[in-house]
Amino acid sequence: MLEPRLFTTFLVCSVVAFWSLSAPMAESAVGVNWGTISFHRLNPSTVVDLLKTNKISKVKIFDTDPGVLKALMGSGIQVMVGVPNEMLAALSSSTAASDLWVRQNVTSYVGKGGVDISPTMMGGNRDMWGNSLHGDPYVTRGCTTSPKLFGLKSYAVELCPASPAITSCMLLILERAGHRSCGGTLNFQFKIISDLGNEPFLSSYSGQFQSYVIPALLNIQQSLAKANLASYIKLVVPCNADAYESSLPSQGAFRPDLAPILTQLVEFLNSNGSPFVVNIYPFLSLYGNSDFPQDYAFFDGTTHAVTDGANVYTNAFDGNFDTLVAALTKIGYGQMPIAIGEVGWPSDGAVGANLTAARAFNQGLINHVLSNKGTPLRPGVPPLDIYLFSLLDEGGKSVLPGNFERHWGIFSFDGQAKYPLNLGLGNKRLKNAKNVQYLPSRWCVANPSRDLLDVENHMKLACSMADCTTLNYGGSCNGIGIKGNISYAFNSYYQMQNQNEQSCKFDGLGMVTFLDPSVGECRFLVGVTESETSSSSGLPYSNWFIVWFLLSRGIWVFLV
Repeated sequence: MLEPRLFTTFLVCSVVAFWSLSAPMAESAVGVNWGTISFHRLNPSTVVDLLKTNKISKVKIFDTDPGVLKALMGSGIQVMVGVPNEMLAALSSSTAASDLWVRQNVTSYVGKGGVDISPTMMGGNRDMWGNSLHGDPYVTRGCTTSPKLFGLKSYAVELCPASPAITSCMLLILERAGHRSCGGTLNFQFKIISDLGNEPFLSSYSGQFQSYVIPALLNIQQSLAKANLASYIKLVVPCNADAYESSLPSQGAFRPDLAPILTQLVEFLNSNGSPFVVNIYPFLSLYGNSDFPQDYAFFDGTTHAVTDGANVYTNAFDGNFDTLVAALTKIGYGQMPIAIGEVGWPSDGAVGANLTAARAFNQGLINHVLSNKGTPLRPGVPPLDIYLFSLLDEGGKSVLPGNFERHWGIFSFDGQAKYPLNLGLGNKRLKNAKNVQYLPSRWCVANPSRDLLDVENHMKLACSMADCTTLNYGGSCNGIGIKGNISYAFNSYYQMQNQNEQSCKFDGLGMVTFLDPSVGECRFLVGVTESETSSSSGLPYSNWFIVWFLLSRGIWVFLV
């Protein structure tokens, strides 16, 4: 979401034309984004069960934790998966890199001899070449290492022309399909949406990444063709509303600095039967502009309707969507299918971010889209799919965009529904995660018998490590008082440390209690057990720096 994800390229593979322009227009479907940047991660199988219980058949994730992917295989859930940010420059400059990426992140997941299989392109922010740590080994000039480099069995390096380190990201889709291959019947197939460039067209990047997007797309497409997969895989690039602009929807146009490259991108999407994917966040318009009319962000009618010729807009979503339609029309692609990659409303961490508003927006959005009314410029033609942002709260995310960034989930971190919501998928209300394994019911609070005058540094330490965003202005715990704030900070740190006894000391200022200190809507959490926390097989941050250093100096690192 707000952590730069504006242009994310997707690979969508399908035996039938997925999101094909020539295929009949299907009704909109509701999916979710499943982020995993959390101090308390549920077991992936628990989350998959949560998805299935709520009849959610489309999900997008932003890394390639093998445990997550394993849990999703055979589930019948269509999934978008994240790939490393650091690959855009490499993929744009070398077909060897894209060949390797396809080999390790597509063919290695569809089984040997999968001639007519729609595969997946995988990768994550912890693994240089996607799933290379557990995929097919592929070494150009290899050697074993002692001690092992990054814990890998072998590695290979190859000199290449120097290119700047770039942030990029990839996403994809996998779907169960029981499709036949030369080796027999597979229990799943992967449909891909690959995210090339982590919102590289964001205006704050000043064009730094723009030149890499199309070459990277073309290289991956070529690599897919070599693997006999090009007819099954569709590439798309999700875009933030920052890429187009207008005072009225009908006057929508792509930013002048982006128009040439976006025209190339749209031509590419059209030629491959792919949709244009956009992320729309009315909350951000409200949060960033004190003059933005609050009721215009929702779907219940407004006293601030926008009149655009014969068309009247009563909500920001439709206005934003039609601005994109107009921008596409101006470059000759007014009928291109559009899907919503991210849309939602946070429930905490800022003024206007609360349970009532989040429920009102998300339910209004779902009802609006599933009504198939469409928008003024596309009557009767709603978005192909919408992916709610997000499934679960992510307490470990950066709060640089705002404290609300950790509170987008329709479920709390432990899979408990925050509010009633009908996703239009068969259940009238959200159903909670089952069999969640919690730590013991105990909390760390401020010791009432101690003088708390010297507590400031301890609070700073606790909140720098754990999540205290609900304590800030507009948060659900903002009004619990000074001692309540201290207790909340202490407990957040204590739970993050898995209730380690030493983590509640704070020089004697903290104490453990067995009485729940929660107050009203301010919930003092209890963490989940270690068995619920999914480990990652990716590289630690220090090793990522080494990889970045090698790449920035023209050395390609092939990890296996």
